[in-house]
Amino acid sequence: MSSNDLEICKRFAAERAVLDREFKGNVVVGIGSGSTVVYVTKCIAETITRMNKEAEKDGRKPDLNVTCIPSSFQAKELILRNNLNLGSLESFPLVDWTIDGADEIDSQNNIIKGGGGCHTQEKILASCSKELYIVGDYTKYSPKLGTNWKKGIPIEVIPVSYVAVKRKIECRLGGEVLLRMAVMKAGPVITDNSNFIVDWRFPEGIDNWKDIETTLKMIPGVVEVGLFIKMAIKIYIGNEKDVKIYDFSPSNE
Repeated sequence: MSSNDLEICKRFAAERAVLDREFKGNVVVGIGSGSTVVYVTKCIAETITRMNKEAEKDGRKPDLNVTCIPSSFQAKELILRNNLNLGSLESFPLVDWTIDGADEIDSQNNIIKGGGGCHTQEKILASCSKELYIVGDYTKYSPKLGTNWKKGIPIEVIPVSYVAVKRKIECRLGGEVLLRMAVMKAGPVITDNSNFIVDWRFPEGIDNWKDIETTLKMIPGVVEVGLFIKMAIKIYIGNEKDVKIYDFSPSNE
């Protein structure tokens, strides 16, 4: 499948996730990061415009007020570019719902995020949201983590600690830990929080991801781990024809 076809799959998933949401009154929306979220913000803006025009056509005063909370610098730029209302967690610590992308998703609702280096803020935003929805194209869905995503688990670390963190992870859990290096500049990638990212290329056979997440987060110097364990309510996977929805809401467990 061509890159253009993959973009269509991303758009299908993003639009379905947005159109399934309720827009009424005052709504606080979390905006994730990544390539699929570009379509999410565009669809949110189009939905607001359409609903306001419908209200005016019916002689009603538009009463929809949507505030968008960004998870990264990229998300903030997308919100502003689409003329959406920009908010913050300081002003809106409780978010109605968030839509975000992913690097890999398995059948048990375990998700790898952080390929773009934003997973700390993404996880904070997700934790403040009543509901988290994940969108992606069909290449993001795997029977188990590590099937398609070969770059490892992103881990944000305090810069002074990265060598110690690397050593502890490799000794305790195996695999290989690599400091993520920048592409267009010399030196490591710097997150929005001014930290480093290391990528843990984990060994095969791991299935206890909740225990793994806890072990990693207990290492001094680790800020956040790019594992989102059973946090999503629904996952929208776009393919060339339609969207597959995986429902993990409590009523379906």
